[in-house]
Amino acid sequence: MAGFEDSGGRPLPKPARDSAKSNQADKKSEPPHHTGHRQRLRERFLKGGADALPDYELLELILFRAIPRRDTKPLAKDLLKRFGGFNEVITAPVERLVEVPGVSDAVATELKIVQAASLRLAQAQVLERPAITSWKAMVDYCTAAMAYERNEQFRILFLDRKNVLIADEVQSRGTVDHTPVYPREVVKRALELGASAIILVHNHPSGDPTPSRADVDMTKKIEDAAKPLGVAVHDHLVIGKGTHASLRQLGLL
Repeated sequence: MAGFEDSGGRPLPKPARDSAKSNQADKKSEPPHHTGHRQRLRERFLKGGADALPDYELLELILFRAIPRRDTKPLAKDLLKRFGGFNEVITAPVERLVEVPGVSDAVATELKIVQAASLRLAQAQVLERPAITSWKAMVDYCTAAMAYERNEQFRILFLDRKNVLIADEVQSRGTVDHTPVYPREVVKRALELGASAIILVHNHPSGDPTPSRADVDMTKKIEDAAKPLGVAVHDHLVIGKGTHASLRQLGLL
């Protein structure tokens, strides 16, 4: 259709609505603002590593995979506000994660994959290595595995004659302040694995790793059952949030 002309044959300006449509089309063709943010964030991470990013931005990177077409910054900040920190978010149970608006099953799965991968890496630093020379790595691994659990867990690290870690097993799970432990079963499992020594580990969900009287008594019972069979109890670690206690260092073993 021909355009409009004035009396002198000159074309008239197009209606303003055509210009508005053009502006709207331009806006539609522009990528969402968070697209550039994602690329910049990835570049900063690749250049400076995790230390170059605050917790909420590291969480954003994880959320990118599960939420490909939405700004993830608000959700990352909501998660940190709800749970208190990066570690607490990653280790939170799925049923609590999905209570947060915006957290789908896919988001919760991504977070749990990160947790599982970090534990696998930490475990690799201690398995089949002497317990003495890898002590800090062992404590770090136990902290990562147990510090943020809501209920108590009782874990045993089994060592051979050279104090090399040959197995790591969770023996029981309990309540917020108690987990059942059976000395005979502990010793039986050590003999099955051919272990010469064990390190006992359990967590205090309260965050305070101070050993209780029950912790000390239970350790003594296991030591009394293990010693006649040639299995030594090297230590009993109590894991808190960001800290731990060693019964041997405290003179309680």
